[in-house]
Amino acid sequence: MSTNNYVVGQVRPSQLLWAYGPGSIVDLPNLSVVTMGLNKWDPTRCPPVEEARLLAEVKRVLGPQVQRLRIPPFLKEDRPDPFSAEGRVGVPVSPFPRWLRCIKCGLLAEYDSGLFDIKSFPYRPERTHFLHTNCDKGKHADAVPARFLLACRNGHLDDFPWNWFIHGGTDCKGTFRFFERGASLQTENLWVKCDTCGNARSLVHAFGKDAADNLPGCRGRHPHLDSYEDCTQEPRTILLGATNSWFPVTLSVLAIPLEKNQLSQLVLDGWEHFADVEDEAELKGIVKTLVRTSALPGIDKWDIPSIWQAIQHRSSGKAIEVVSEGDIKGPEWEVLTSQNPPSDWPHFMSTGVAPPSGYEREVKRVLLLERLREVNALVGYTRVEAPEETSDPDERPPMADLTRGTTEWVPANEVHGEGIFIEFNESVVQSWENDAHVAERDKTLFAGHQGWRNARHLKPDTGFPPSRYTMLHTIAHLLIRELALECGYNAASIRERVYASSDPQAPMAGILLYTAAADSDGTLGGLIDLGRPEFLGRLLDQALERASICSSDPLCAEHDPSKDRSLHVAACHSCTFVSETSCERGNRYLDRALVIATLKDSEASLFREHGA
Repeated sequence: MSTNNYVVGQVRPSQLLWAYGPGSIVDLPNLSVVTMGLNKWDPTRCPPVEEARLLAEVKRVLGPQVQRLRIPPFLKEDRPDPFSAEGRVGVPVSPFPRWLRCIKCGLLAEYDSGLFDIKSFPYRPERTHFLHTNCDKGKHADAVPARFLLACRNGHLDDFPWNWFIHGGTDCKGTFRFFERGASLQTENLWVKCDTCGNARSLVHAFGKDAADNLPGCRGRHPHLDSYEDCTQEPRTILLGATNSWFPVTLSVLAIPLEKNQLSQLVLDGWEHFADVEDEAELKGIVKTLVRTSALPGIDKWDIPSIWQAIQHRSSGKAIEVVSEGDIKGPEWEVLTSQNPPSDWPHFMSTGVAPPSGYEREVKRVLLLERLREVNALVGYTRVEAPEETSDPDERPPMADLTRGTTEWVPANEVHGEGIFIEFNESVVQSWENDAHVAERDKTLFAGHQGWRNARHLKPDTGFPPSRYTMLHTIAHLLIRELALECGYNAASIRERVYASSDPQAPMAGILLYTAAADSDGTLGGLIDLGRPEFLGRLLDQALERASICSSDPLCAEHDPSKDRSLHVAACHSCTFVSETSCERGNRYLDRALVIATLKDSEASLFREHGA
């Protein structure tokens, strides 16, 4: 990460998707910066990643101008020369907020005022910081970022309006001093005073009900794009480093073979490389490059004439379509539930095993995925409110842009790992769904869903998942908690993918629990071993036994989501919640009473035959 040719710190490439993407603030040890838009990045430093299905979905969301998925830039050496070309590889950032505070005299002023200087350390970039050179209370005093900002629901971010807050629109040009009154750091003890006119105010007036009377309207600022736009949203004060300052909007798919012919699938995966090839001589050079860079694993097994024939076959229009618009999980479900799922694909290796003993009624099949690849793409972000789990822009906060103008690429990353896929018996799930007790539990959760959406000014009757989703989602969470105790991975590293659909034409009822890492070609096998019948049955027994009684019962079992506008029924941190990095719905839509009998309800569970 660099600003004005200074290297100021390092983050992992994957963090540029999940935490520090364009428009986000990176709070470094001695200064804070905003990651600039994609229009400022150097795409030649961002290697491409191929995933046709994900690219199709990104095009649907952002437009057909997007042509590539690219991995954020990364250093190929551990400690490169900071003055070399390799040492300057990174993403551009800019100091933000622009207001700084001297830690000795309390001077509060803009970075552009000329009162502060930056001190760089090329060989120790984490020590780069600002100085108040002419401080009255000490030579070269350190200056730190002012920790108050403005943000709005439309994705805008701005410096805190110190002049307006202190002077209320008067013409005073005095400098400000930040000081504390009292021993605690509560906002009522934090004050700012003008050196010239003497006006002083406590920052308690920048929050809550007082904020509307003491803050100006939103200026529509996008600091990562150096742009302003009209905005009617009311801004709110947030703190530097607040978790609601940047929420990523991402899309993800599992890399699965869509063609039965392996060579045809390879050509499909690498079509960006092959689309414009004119003859076998040109193809030979491209294949050599792909093999050398490992950009298309498996292509080295085929000779040039065979690859050329497959390219011509696809160019003739005889090949299958990649994926229908908006369909992410459907093709994955078809491959995972097929009679003969791929067992030797470079990115997808699977082995079928029998269902665990005693669960043959509910579980139809178990698939051990010895190798899988997940590809994620960043398409935008929101502020203040997290994005909803829907592609409808009307159902979530406005998604802010990653770039100024249009972009031909978006940041992406790929992770490799292993997983366990469990397919449930559709006839049993359907029979369970039609039970009157299940409908009653579903009605209870729907009341909470309506209240939750009403509080956020969303359509109250839309976006509610079927009851089978809540049931499958809860089972996934219970198993994640059990797997983490035995497989060697912590719970935060195990993720879920829930396949739930009540569509009569294409029903789905299954869960995929997997772990993946960006820096390896797989993991250690500790997870898939627990998917074997003798282990999975014991884990299910333990999960159901723990779920039947929660340490927070009876409060947990009797929880009514309509009273607190929540999106879970019998679920809490003690029994069901997992890390939000593991959950695809942010610990929403959970109810253990749909899985096993609880103190409150013993009639709505799928596994009622396994109760005590």
